[in-house]
Amino acid sequence: MSDVEKILKNLPYYGGIYIRELALAARLALKGRVHQYQEVRALRAFLKTFEVDCVFDVGANHGQYARMLRRDVGYKGLILSFEPAPQVFQPLMKGTEHDRDWYAFHMALSDSDGTAPFHIMAGDQCSSLNAPALEMPEPFSEINRVVETVDVQLRRLDGLFNEFADQFGFKRPYLKLDTQGHDRQVTMGAGKCLHRFLGIQTELAVRMIYEHATDYRQMIADLEVAGFVPNAFFANNRGHFPLLYELDGIFINTDLLADN
Repeated sequence: MSDVEKILKNLPYYGGIYIRELALAARLALKGRVHQYQEVRALRAFLKTFEVDCVFDVGANHGQYARMLRRDVGYKGLILSFEPAPQVFQPLMKGTEHDRDWYAFHMALSDSDGTAPFHIMAGDQCSSLNAPALEMPEPFSEINRVVETVDVQLRRLDGLFNEFADQFGFKRPYLKLDTQGHDRQVTMGAGKCLHRFLGIQTELAVRMIYEHATDYRQMIADLEVAGFVPNAFFANNRGHFPLLYELDGIFINTDLLADN
């Protein structure tokens, strides 16, 4: 943490406004991550209010989301990260070495167990079990270009959930999905255990940049049938003017609403 960040972290409460909020926005802006401000605020509120004790980080890539939870959100609980791409799994594992509550698993979650081809894209954060769409506008046409295809292990979440619950002892889990067009298949593979999550964070595709991806309207409808309704929507990248391609949504388990 830099000297400037230490000063900003310790700024006082003043005049009914938390100056720390201004400091957070400024710090994210200086790092080119101002688009994450609403996500950080939404996660702070959700994880704290509902006392989440485990985050399933599905589609972890290099571990950016987990580090954001630690550094920006202030989440101190258990993180279970899943990443199938071999070239980014080692950096992900390295990131967990000094965090005793962060674990990484070399696999993809889907709606079946087995193996499947995984598409490594020119921009590795875009790698996916889904092939890229045949026609894509800039900037996706370059970063969503397949450079390699590898076979990866697939597991259904419902086949892992009880094992992890017994091993780690969590009671109030949260599911984050960032699988580049494959989120719906992960929720299908969760089966009945999906409802044991307090919340689900998922990418919502407004325009298709992957084959067989789920339209945002269908994903929202499917989650509602499963017992989850919108809690927050926010940008998941710097944006693509003038058209919106995707965003993130947090969906809350309706059982929590009945309890409040």
